[in-house]
Amino acid sequence: MRKQFRDLASPADAREAIASLDLTPTAETAALEDARGRVLAERIDAELDVPGFDRASMDGYAVRARDTFGADEAEPAELDLIGAVHAGNEPDVTVESGTAVEISTGAVMPPGADAVVIVERTEERDGSLVVYSAVAPGDSVMPAGTDIAAGARALGPGTRLTPREIGLLSALGVDEVPVRGKPTVGIVSTGDELVRPGDELRPEAGEIYDVNSYTIAAGVEEAGGVPKLYPHAGDDYEEMERLLRRAADECDLVLSSGSTSASAVDVIYRVVEERGELLLHGVSVKPGKPMLVGTLGEGSAYIGLPGYPVSALTIFRTFVAPAIRDAAGLPEPRTATVEGTMAARERYAEGRTRLMPVGLVADGDGNTLVYPVDKGSGATTSLVEADGVVEVAADVEYLAEGEAVTVQLFSPDVRAPELLGVGEDDPALSRLLDRVSSPRYLPFGSREGLRRLRDGISDVAVVAGDRGDATEGIDAVELGSWTREWGLVVPDGNPDGVSGLADLVDDDLRFVNRDSNSGLRTDLGNAVAALADERGTTRHEFVEAIEGFDRGTKAFESPARAVAAGRADAGLGLRATADSLGLDFVSLGEQPVTVLANPARIDKPGVGSLRDALAAGDDAFADLAGFERGQTPR
Repeated sequence: MRKQFRDLASPADAREAIASLDLTPTAETAALEDARGRVLAERIDAELDVPGFDRASMDGYAVRARDTFGADEAEPAELDLIGAVHAGNEPDVTVESGTAVEISTGAVMPPGADAVVIVERTEERDGSLVVYSAVAPGDSVMPAGTDIAAGARALGPGTRLTPREIGLLSALGVDEVPVRGKPTVGIVSTGDELVRPGDELRPEAGEIYDVNSYTIAAGVEEAGGVPKLYPHAGDDYEEMERLLRRAADECDLVLSSGSTSASAVDVIYRVVEERGELLLHGVSVKPGKPMLVGTLGEGSAYIGLPGYPVSALTIFRTFVAPAIRDAAGLPEPRTATVEGTMAARERYAEGRTRLMPVGLVADGDGNTLVYPVDKGSGATTSLVEADGVVEVAADVEYLAEGEAVTVQLFSPDVRAPELLGVGEDDPALSRLLDRVSSPRYLPFGSREGLRRLRDGISDVAVVAGDRGDATEGIDAVELGSWTREWGLVVPDGNPDGVSGLADLVDDDLRFVNRDSNSGLRTDLGNAVAALADERGTTRHEFVEAIEGFDRGTKAFESPARAVAAGRADAGLGLRATADSLGLDFVSLGEQPVTVLANPARIDKPGVGSLRDALAAGDDAFADLAGFERGQTPR
């Protein structure tokens, strides 16, 4: 029986349901050396004065203040010098009327003394001390208990222990402290298709590597919890029940990802309903509608996250991380949000709250711009392309260009990249970007690169092929360019004897193309059109005769890897890729690759670093992996 989503809860109701869960861990004791960053569970009172004695705060001489009254440069006071006291030593001399004792900063004031004359206002002469300035009782003396007095409240419960508090506790002689426990969070990823990183993957069987377990575990730790990973749970009721019950017995909170939607195989909600209490099933947000909130067993808290990585991280950041921080006693980090303005208009009208993944980029003046990153919840790469989310209310139909927004960062450590580039993917470019500090490059193809540059989102666009009219109306500065050899990648030894495009039709070969945004696809289309003209047929008819022409891949190595795996007889690609994978190559020509920059951001350090790398000359390009000597900067 399918579980239908009815009466989706509002985001406020979801937060209220999570707040009703008890995630509070048991308090524990931590050694002082391990206590940094922990939160005090109880008040700590001082059991001694700090300092525990009157001490000198300056180098000088301990005296009775009354013996210096009236002393000045014209009529100095003269006292007998009877000894010395240094820091860490117990005084063995008493200051009496008419006497003085040399004293170091931090040393115990000797009996009888009530002030210190600083050394600059004195002079030693034949065993006597000449004092040129009068002092009052208490001058240059730190009385016992000045820092904190015995019995005083030193630190209160809920105090986060930073180096400052650690120093105070050290001064009080405290070697261990009562701290709030860190909530233990069990993480169970569900789905028969999941494989742990490092294990053998069978893509042909629909298997994928488990992203959520490690992503969410890192988020739990950052929020102040202790993650505990459990084995994968298949889409099987008994197995899922066993794992969830075990996690509930061992953890303060259980998080699962996947198996929360309305699919027939999604049985996890049944486990919660039968073994605990289901408080909420479905939230009116995008992404992340299929969220579960409830309890397992004896009230153990449970939250079910969506299966897609971006959705799972978004829901975790928005709803779960605050609850973990609250249980650990940690405040929301000050750097967890950032203010910015929309780089371009974004339409949205779906009637439910949208948690819009966004990226950050600085404009030429250093202001923060925000742009949407939306490749679909299932796109794992969005995890590194997105810096956080903007919460868009259900009744908002669009965000205007320049509109102020608040970005909830995925991590307090997130910073805008030094360089944001969009465009063609290329092995030479990958190596060039290694010479730029903190770049972000989105390989969306030449067409998308130009669009983002035109819209003022990216710093640079990388465009392959002859640009023609594509750059018309786009204000851009050329940073540099190079050429690359493109053509057909075929198996080692070229068993089908491929010599050109005509063989794709004549020999009925299986072909893997690039997507329509790629500059390689554009040049291939032009070459196909020219060949069709030679044969007296139409481009459409020629394309229809090539198996796989209309199915494109996004990555430049994907066609070549399909050939290497035996899934295709030929693929569109680069000589550099064929060489790196040990495949043969049939050249179809050379293609220019040009880097264009937003003129308003030409002075950004990241843009300057890329320009310098491009200008490094032939030697720099010859060192690029897969880049041949004949392919030099233009």
